[in-house]
Amino acid sequence: MSLGLPGHLAPHSESRAFARASHVIALVCLLAAITLLLMLQEASPGVILWPSALALLPMIAALWAVERYRTWYLTAAYLIVGTASIYWFVLAGTAQFPGTGVTDSYVLTLPKIALIMVGGSGTGVVRMIGWCLLGGVLGEAATIAAATQTGASFALDVTALSVLAVAVVVLAIIGISRERVRLAQPSLARAARDEHLSDIRRRIEGRAAAMMHDTVLGHLASIAAEPDGPLRDDLQLRIDLDLEMLVGQEWLVDGDPAGGEANTSWVASRMLRAIDDARDLGLGVALSGDLACVARLTPARDAAMALATKQCLVNVLKHAGVDDAEVVVYGSATEVTVMIIDAGRGFTERETSIDRLGLRQSVRRRIESVGGRVQVWSTPGTGTSVLIRVPALIVAGVER
Repeated sequence: MSLGLPGHLAPHSESRAFARASHVIALVCLLAAITLLLMLQEASPGVILWPSALALLPMIAALWAVERYRTWYLTAAYLIVGTASIYWFVLAGTAQFPGTGVTDSYVLTLPKIALIMVGGSGTGVVRMIGWCLLGGVLGEAATIAAATQTGASFALDVTALSVLAVAVVVLAIIGISRERVRLAQPSLARAARDEHLSDIRRRIEGRAAAMMHDTVLGHLASIAAEPDGPLRDDLQLRIDLDLEMLVGQEWLVDGDPAGGEANTSWVASRMLRAIDDARDLGLGVALSGDLACVARLTPARDAAMALATKQCLVNVLKHAGVDDAEVVVYGSATEVTVMIIDAGRGFTERETSIDRLGLRQSVRRRIESVGGRVQVWSTPGTGTSVLIRVPALIVAGVER
């Protein structure tokens, strides 16, 4: 019975909930006793019962203090005040009915139930059971003492004993449940750790697959597009930088897609570099739209958008059978969108082979990892359109 809370928070929350429920029950019992006395007073004007009603007011005040602060000395004070109040309540009440009062009457039982439902301080179940038992004993002792003085008949209060038994059983169940939760905590912690490690492993595997696809296969495509002879210096430099990045494992570091500052301009964006790389491979790229809106992307989202766009353009070269594509950039109030369009042979995404990782790893998973979305429209023989949407850092002039 941990209420879905962490193990270190459940005992406090359960104890507080039980105490609050107990205090509500106690208050209802005290108010009901006062109401019944006033009704009896109204029905029997010759009987003086209002002093008994006044006797319960200090008990209500002490109950309020226990509910507000719930400390051990206020709990003890409530028991002391409650014992005195019950003694005066029974004494003043039974004195009005000499020889006929019985200590287990419903009116006299209500304050005793209120004393049993003390709630108690602390989070230990044994301590809370002790407070309830002490309240039951003190309430019954005060009743017997008052009845002895007025000559009222003493009878075992079955109702109060039943309430005490129910409270003890409920607390015992809470204690057993806590012990089971405590014993299960190591297994739950291991399961949570294993799930966390599995999630990290999946993210790294997906990132590694995307990086390998972006670098190794991209370099092979670049080399294949080059004429015979030595590689161009800029291409050689790009290959060296990518290899250094892979060996240095910077790609393993998690970045906050929503953190960091926005880029300063289109010229400084990785999107422009991705398009230039595709042009270096021999693809004609027609660029249009609101290019300045990429300045609203964080570095992490700019990089994800750029690498996904580059992969879409590489796919055009490798699979579409055409040498031209169109890239449209535009922004809305909440996101930046890029659409890559070609008039190539098209394809059916669900029928692509399992070894075709470009769209799956380098586009979809990469964009989803920064909170974006990807939509693909393609029909064999009519071309392909890929729509990439990424949340913007700045929305309506306010940074998110």
